[in-house]
Amino acid sequence: MKNAANTDNGLIITFNFAGIVVSYGMLGLSLWLAPIDLSTKGYWAIGILLLTLSLVNFVKYRFDERISEDRIQQLEAAKNEKLLEEFVTDVKAA
Repeated sequence: MKNAANTDNGLIITFNFAGIVVSYGMLGLSLWLAPIDLSTKGYWAIGILLLTLSLVNFVKYRFDERISEDRIQQLEAAKNEKLLEEFVTDVKAA
């Protein structure tokens, strides 16, 4: 069952990557064909690059935050399980 999920994730990642490549290709083509000065094209290209970097950083930050929350929840669950185990063994001993 795990392999099917990995295959689905791989397919989704590939599809999204293809969409990104096509989007940047079309954006680059429209920027190249735009009837504006080269300096303006460069300014727009820098804006697109910085927006892309910001989006990547934002997604990474959210991903790291989610992993951190999951670790905290796992630690809390392990602590609660340990407390319950100690309580049960104390009740049996008494």
